[in-house]
Amino acid sequence: MEAHRTDARTPAFRYAARAEGMVASEIRALFAVASRPEVVSLAGGMPYVSALPLDGIGEMVSRLIATHGAEALQYASAQGDPALREHICDVMKLEGITASADDVVVTVGSQQALDMVTRLFVDPGDVVIAEGPSYVGALGTFAAYQADVVHVPMDAQGLIPEALRETLTRLRSQGRPVKLLYTVPNFQNPGGVTLSAARRHEILEICETFDLLIVEDNPYGLLRYEGDPIKPFRAEDPDRVIYLGSFSKTLASGLRVGWALAPHAVRAKMVLAMESAVLSHSAFSQLTVREYLATQPWREQIKVFRELYRDRRDAMLTALDDTLAERCSWTNPEGGFFVWLTLPEGLDSKAMAPRAIANRVAYVPGTGFYADGTGHRHLRLSFCYPEPARIREGVRRLAVTIDEELALHDTFGPVPTRPTSGPHHPGPDLA
Repeated sequence: MEAHRTDARTPAFRYAARAEGMVASEIRALFAVASRPEVVSLAGGMPYVSALPLDGIGEMVSRLIATHGAEALQYASAQGDPALREHICDVMKLEGITASADDVVVTVGSQQALDMVTRLFVDPGDVVIAEGPSYVGALGTFAAYQADVVHVPMDAQGLIPEALRETLTRLRSQGRPVKLLYTVPNFQNPGGVTLSAARRHEILEICETFDLLIVEDNPYGLLRYEGDPIKPFRAEDPDRVIYLGSFSKTLASGLRVGWALAPHAVRAKMVLAMESAVLSHSAFSQLTVREYLATQPWREQIKVFRELYRDRRDAMLTALDDTLAERCSWTNPEGGFFVWLTLPEGLDSKAMAPRAIANRVAYVPGTGFYADGTGHRHLRLSFCYPEPARIREGVRRLAVTIDEELALHDTFGPVPTRPTSGPHHPGPDLA
């Protein structure tokens, strides 16, 4: 009897079933060690906000409080500040999207937008199609709503249409409901690849055939370092696509301002979801972004970021070529923040991580980007935050780590990987 009372008082005894899917991500688990000054962190995708004109932004915020303080410090509309939504439409025009501010919902980063979309459309057990590998924050959201994530592989041109069609056909034959396709088509996180224009058209046709909603997550689209822009899905099919955007990469992640552009009926539901979740977004953050877009040379600032990140990407790719060309392969991103690296056969990025930390370099193991924990031969490298010299040193330390792991492998054989539950989705070689 006493044991029963103890169990009843245990917090885990009271959790909802969906709480079982809430686990710490691979990236979050690395933060404690990766933030140590002696460690070169090639792990987190933190934007280099020091490149912003911080003095000018400080003066802008001071004027905002002096002139609109009562508005900035008050509750706000659940849909978002109307003037900010107009500016967001101007931002999307740079990528070929024509939209009405009425269909924009301002969110707490694009992460909240993804949470609201999942909340509105996904029931427990529903299938969500996601690229393999896929953004770890999205996988966490899908798990929290008890979705069954099925990965579709990518190659150097992005999501493979034939694999998507085969997957959807198989799931339909099994009677498993598929609610949406989640994709990061530009400079994908973590793969770094960009979905080609031809494939975008084909994927749209497939989704129309299977009546599938597309959630297009595009936080990196304006950070293109070479090549020509490709039209978003949303520009081609406004009725089938919910488009997610963010100012975290082109302004400041600390402001936590993102948005969703949705078909009109979906937009109305999203506003209701926003009201029930947070009542309203931070008026201060919204008005700060509004004033920045209205008064600051933000287009020029995006160019500054492009040059800065291009130099860091080039530093990483050159360092990888100099040190690991004979042992590993990796993607060659045209923009964004990330390189996806494939280790030699037999190595395990998760098992290797403690050795890397001992050698004072951090990365994110590939297992964090698969819902079933596969992807052991892969790892994500981020080039956005460290200076180029620091990136080169980090890659040098990574190469030493891989060589040590190969020597251990040759001596004792491959390190066994931990078995995972569910179907196996092998990690793609994207290089």
